Amino acid sequence: MIRHRHAVRALLGASFACCATALWAEGLVVSNWDGYMAPDAIDSFNAATGNEAELVLHATNEEIMGKLIASKGKGYDVVFVSSPFAEVLHNLGLAEDLDHAKLPNIANLYPQATELAHDKGNAFSVPYAWGTTGLCYRSDLLAEAPDSWMDMLAPSEDVAGKTTMLATDRWLLGAGFLAKGYSVNETDAGKLAEVRDLLIDAKKTLLAYDDTTFYAKLVSGEAELVHAWDGWCNYGIAENAEIKYVIPKEGSDLWVDTMVILKGAEHKDAAYAFVNFMLDPKNHGWAAENILYKVPNKPAMETLSAEFLASFPNMDMSPDALLAFEQLRDVGEAQRAYARTVSEIKAAN
Repeated sequence: MIRHRHAVRALLGASFACCATALWAEGLVVSNWDGYMAPDAIDSFNAATGNEAELVLHATNEEIMGKLIASKGKGYDVVFVSSPFAEVLHNLGLAEDLDHAKLPNIANLYPQATELAHDKGNAFSVPYAWGTTGLCYRSDLLAEAPDSWMDMLAPSEDVAGKTTMLATDRWLLGAGFLAKGYSVNETDAGKLAEVRDLLIDAKKTLLAYDDTTFYAKLVSGEAELVHAWDGWCNYGIAENAEIKYVIPKEGSDLWVDTMVILKGAEHKDAAYAFVNFMLDPKNHGWAAENILYKVPNKPAMETLSAEFLASFPNMDMSPDALLAFEQLRDVGEAQRAYARTVSEIKAAN
């Protein structure tokens, strides 16, 4: 568990000494979230290929997208972004049309990873990690195991004040959409208003909105039921085996994080080499073992031990089971309505 704890600390904000800004880089520039690949991945890639790649960190999808749109993709070669944002890059003409002949390790992907709704056939993005969003809870503190989004949105009296929700627009609204039986990509104004009202009512029972420390609140007992990405729930499970994860009966979204090569990349051959390097089972398997997210790489997942999978049951979810859920997509102009609705929810008393 030592490596796991290092990974969690990295995800919560520690910076790698090797990191630079894109404007200063002379070689391949890769932008990723902190801690989302092995600490020595860049150095290992450089040693193996003779490249001079540098890592630039971004905290959120929105942060890197703002930079990419402002620069028209200049200054970056490979970016890690969630699938709706990869879709936006493609629609803006900023994503490279991938030549699979330059990515022989793409054959390591599960067949299901080529069927993702945002990019069937992996024409402009390569999936790096995927998973679900659900409820993470203390099985020893709750009288009954939760099985519905409403267990969090309208909790019983003994649980009220001990719940947290994700604050990020897509996932905050997603819980409401799923609870109402709507698409996680719903754009109808009337349905969006229904979800807004539901989430304003739910806010009155929350301990907090929390995207980063919710699992620690479970470990301490401050919270008993939280809205969680499956991998982050695993961080809590690693600390306390009484913490469990469940996908509510109304379902989940399918989230996918991807690697995108920019069409304007100045080091395109190196960019292909880097993506191919990350698809090597050893390199891709690091993410599964240390970040505790499922990866869509069949040989990488097959390296996980039975003991590991027993400790983190959601890691053993099949690709077919994942694809049964609706993927988050680019909602276009409706994103403004999403942002406005979330602002109204957070401003409400």
